[in-house]
Amino acid sequence: MTSFVVLCVLLGLGHLLRSRIKLLHKLYLPSCVIGGLVGLLMIQLFSAGSSGGCAVCVSADSWLGTVTEPWRKLPSMLINVVFACLFLGVKIPKLSDLWKRSGPQVVYGQIVAWGQYVVGLGLWVLVLGKIFTDLPGMFAGILPVGFEGGHGTAAGMGPVFAEHGWAEGQDLAMTSATCGIMSAIVVGMILINWAVRKGHAVKHKELTEQVEDDSIAIVDPEQRPIAGRLTVNSDIIEAFSLHLVVVGLACGIGLLIKEGLVLIESQSAYLTDHKLLSSFPLFPLCMIGGLIIQLLFDKYDRRKHIDLGLIRRIQNCSLDFLVVAAIAMISIDVVKTAWLPLAILVAAGIIWNVFCVTTLARRILPDAWFERAIAEMGQSMGVTATGLLLLRVVDPDYDTPAADAFACKQIVHEPVMGGGLWTSAAIPLIAIYGPWRVLMIATGAISFWLVVGWLMRIKKTV
Repeated sequence: MTSFVVLCVLLGLGHLLRSRIKLLHKLYLPSCVIGGLVGLLMIQLFSAGSSGGCAVCVSADSWLGTVTEPWRKLPSMLINVVFACLFLGVKIPKLSDLWKRSGPQVVYGQIVAWGQYVVGLGLWVLVLGKIFTDLPGMFAGILPVGFEGGHGTAAGMGPVFAEHGWAEGQDLAMTSATCGIMSAIVVGMILINWAVRKGHAVKHKELTEQVEDDSIAIVDPEQRPIAGRLTVNSDIIEAFSLHLVVVGLACGIGLLIKEGLVLIESQSAYLTDHKLLSSFPLFPLCMIGGLIIQLLFDKYDRRKHIDLGLIRRIQNCSLDFLVVAAIAMISIDVVKTAWLPLAILVAAGIIWNVFCVTTLARRILPDAWFERAIAEMGQSMGVTATGLLLLRVVDPDYDTPAADAFACKQIVHEPVMGGGLWTSAAIPLIAIYGPWRVLMIATGAISFWLVVGWLMRIKKTV
């Protein structure tokens, strides 16, 4: 219980600091990230004091060690809940409709995402792998796991890194994700100012024009949206409990799929030797479980028992606690051993995203290319909310088609690249087959999407 209380205190403290410190307003860091960084700082301070012989610090460090031990298992469990909720409560649209509304955005998003693999793997194969020989090839995948995947994916990949003999990979991936979300805001605002000066932004909203409550993420009491709707009578079963049941069933289906993969693997000596299926993470399988349940409910549930608002509360709550625990438990000693190659990867990832916004976007995206591109950059370096935040600065009233295209694109993009199936498969593939082969896959994929983008542009101009 103490572990849960301290975790809640950190999250609450993160929100308090987010509300009171102007620098954190401007950086737009989520409260969970701030709370996790506070927890990380506390753990490191007491650990340093303990090693220095301070009696109080020794006692506090021992107590903190006991309290935080359960946090190590929390991220790998909660990420399953986050992904199980991805499709629940969402009306699954036809792919043809999605393509009409967001085709160019899907293409651009795929190029940005696959490019992170090309950059990370290419740097490793050509340079970093020859210099930092003590690091495994899986290090090449740290950039996209942290940037495109985010904190949730980085935490969820922990068991996969450990399965292949490099448990330290989770700490580096979490650090990559933290650098990504912070640089997304800083670099994003620099690009917005550049676009405004050059006349590339259709409309924009300066940060100084935003009202105080909006800047600290407090919703006006008169405009507060409904968090969710009760779909059943609470005398029978609490609606929130029912939605937890649905999420649990989705996770259960994911577990069954996982067991099926393990069973298939046991029938092949090659698969068993390489752990090709058993090392695949559980969370994308839980996403498939949620999709299966939603399809069944769409077909047979006439009374619409699943409410999207309640599902989002479960999903976002899980993600908040996941991020606090995961960041707080980053091993600084591990990060110190690989800080230089990690810094190079992060810098290369930032340069790639800036190149996409300033050069590729106008050649692939249609109208409002900058608005579409800046939203994509925020999402590919941080989270979806970061992308929407940057979009709101340049398109405050969503007058351009960027918001609709970005939202529709997520339905196609997230299950594959944003911590989805490929993001989950890439690290095991790197561990088994090496960075070279995965680099070839990524190069082929980005080439394919570049051709698709070029053909779409040609078709539009004809």
